[in-house]
Amino acid sequence: MNMRQITPTYFVSPQIDTADFDELAKAGISRVICNRPDAEIGPDQQHETMQEAAASAGIDFAFLPLTHSTMTPDNVQRQSDLIASADGPVLAYCASGTRSSVVWALSQARTQSPGDILAATKAAGYDLDGLRPTLEALSQQG
Repeated sequence: MNMRQITPTYFVSPQIDTADFDELAKAGISRVICNRPDAEIGPDQQHETMQEAAASAGIDFAFLPLTHSTMTPDNVQRQSDLIASADGPVLAYCASGTRSSVVWALSQARTQSPGDILAATKAAGYDLDGLRPTLEALSQQG
């Protein structure tokens, strides 16, 4: 598992495995958000299997599959709500962690500067500079 910190309470990761949930619980993760559609992965990593493993470790699990076409304002808000309503730190994962970083970045566009958002994702290993025009446009919508 390659958990990368974006904020003190939000982490992203490439695909995790069912065996990772005990380690996540020990690390204090309270909620895991799966941003990876089931169609991308085999049965051993489908969201229902992952949800069972999370429950066994005492971790809340949410399924919000994201693709380019489903990265909508409603889903950006839903991800933000899942993070805000968690009882502690959150880990979101997808294939590489990029989608989970992008959805966070979009959710922050009205409250943080594009530079601060991009610096946070870059520090975690995700260079989202191509997202700058979108973040700037969203920040002007206030």
